Formats: sequence, structure tokens, C-alpha cells
Amino acid sequence: MSAAITRATQASRIAGVAALALIVILIAAPWWGSTATLRLIGEMMVYLALASLWNLLAGYTGLVSVGQQAYVGLGIYTVVAAALLFGIHPYLAIPVAGLLAVIVALPVGKLVFRLQGAYFAIGTWVVAEVFRLLVAQLGVIGLGGGSGISLPAKVMQTLATSKFWREAQIYWLTLVLGVGALAIIYVLLRSRIGLALTAIRDSEVASSSLGINIRRIKYAVYVSVAGLTAMVGTVVALQKIRVSPDAAFSVNDYTAFVIFIVVIGGIGTIEGPIIGTIVYFLLREFLADLGTIYLLFLGALAIIIMLVAPKGIWGYVAQRWNISLFPTGYHVREDRT
Repeated sequence: MSAAITRATQASRIAGVAALALIVILIAAPWWGSTATLRLIGEMMVYLALASLWNLLAGYTGLVSVGQQAYVGLGIYTVVAAALLFGIHPYLAIPVAGLLAVIVALPVGKLVFRLQGAYFAIGTWVVAEVFRLLVAQLGVIGLGGGSGISLPAKVMQTLATSKFWREAQIYWLTLVLGVGALAIIYVLLRSRIGLALTAIRDSEVASSSLGINIRRIKYAVYVSVAGLTAMVGTVVALQKIRVSPDAAFSVNDYTAFVIFIVVIGGIGTIEGPIIGTIVYFLLREFLADLGTIYLLFLGALAIIIMLVAPKGIWGYVAQRWNISLFPTGYHVREDRT
């Protein structure tokens, strides 16, 4: 009998093959799905990306932000401003939005990092509200002010001449961001930085005693997540076409629902946001017509899951059956010869 140290498991190999097959099917969706199907899957990819990024922020570094809508809105308005004021192609505005968000997050991070715990969460929300109020004053430069503005048809036509290809390109863009966010986080968690993040997630005291600069890593993650979140926001602008400060910086749409997804799926795991996104959209599709009862049901479900399975649905499954679809650590496998 010999032993081998490996990261892959049988479950992860099966999951990898299934994921590749699913990605191929999703890439071909413009040819087999309706416009409504493309928009639904595209929205799911947006929330998957936002949930995965928030999970990296809160689940691994302990930074419970309720103000990530600040960077979603920043990304949305970057596309609008780039197209209307400077004539920049919307696709070229995507990396610009990411870079701008990083630049903005550098001083904002310094400010909110002076706060701890609940004060940090409240501080991030206040920052997002400041962003919303500032954008609401931009009517004087042609961005609609508080009433909002729509992307002109000529801007959307720069994506493609036909409606089919415009819908397809926006859909593929959401797919790239959704899958890309998962891939980036997976690769990051398998690196030395990921090892430090896992240590911080498990115990800040122990990780600090090992020489990990917790504050520096948290700050770097906050800034990086801000940039990626803004890039996701740019796609939201292309999906919705019409934007307004209240919608772009909505705490319900881009923070409350995202937190719900991560909490029920499993915080501090890669699989959690995937499970949470699927559950959330299933509930929304079947229960959204109930109005306020739907929101009450979401709240009750979140409370029940936190009481029964504090680590979320996937956290419960992984702990009970010792399954990991995206293993980031090493384990010893015994080879019987």
C-alpha cells in the first residue's frame, strides 16, 4: 500500500467533466433558447458572479460589506458615460470600469477599514448611498440625473447590426463573467494567497501567529473585488439599457439578494454561490407573483437554513458526506497495490 498527495477527487473529476459539458451547452444557448431564456440565464450569471465575489469578500476575509452596490452602480454608469460623453464602445468600457473602480476603492478602502464589525458594514452602505446621491446630480452633464437615462439605439447597434447577435453577445458576455469569476476565485484559492485566505477564514488569530499580514490581504481582496464587481455592473447596463441611480445602486438587488444567495448556498465555499443562485432563481420564478409574501418567504427560508444548517446547503452536504467539487487543499489518497 502506498499513499499519494493530491488535490483532485473522484467527485471533482466528475464535476469537472459535467461543468465542461454544461458550459458547451450554455455557449450554444442562442441557437436553442428563446430571448427570455437567454435573459434569464444571463441574469443568473450576473448574480452568480456577484455572489461569488461577495463570498470571497465575506466568506474568506470576514469583510461583511452591505455596500457592494456602490461598485455595481459605478460600473453601470461608467458604460453610460463612456458611450454618451466620450463615444467609447461599450465593450472597451468594461476594463475601464474595472480600473476606475480599483482607483476609487483604494481611498474608500482606507476609509472603511478604520471601522470594525457592524460599523464596517454600515460604513460600506453609507459609501454606496453617497455614490448614489452623487450620480443623481449628474443630470447637468447629460447622464439623466435622478430620473435616469437610456442607452440610445445607436449605441446598442455598435454591438451588432441584428437583434439576434446583440442578444447573443450580451449573453456570452454574462457567461464569461459568471464562469470567469468562479475560475478566478478557484485559481486564487489554490495559490499561496488562497492558502492565506483559507487560514484567515478558519482562524484570524492562528493565521496572524503564522505571520500572515491579515490587514494587507483583506485590503487587497476588497480592492480586487471592487474592480471585478464594477465589470459585472457594466453588463447589467447592457442588459437593462435604461439606468437610474436608484436602480443602479439598489441595495436590495445587488446586496440583499446576493447575501441571501451566499447564506443559503454556503458561505466560505466555492460551491455555495452556485447552489444559492439556482435556489434563488427557482424560488423567484415560482413565487415572485406572490408579492410581499415572496419576500417574507425568502426571509423565513434564510432564517430556517441558518438555524438548521449554519454553513448553508452546500456546507451541510459537504460536511455530512465529505464531498468537494472544487477542492483547493491537498489530501492523502491511499493506492492499494
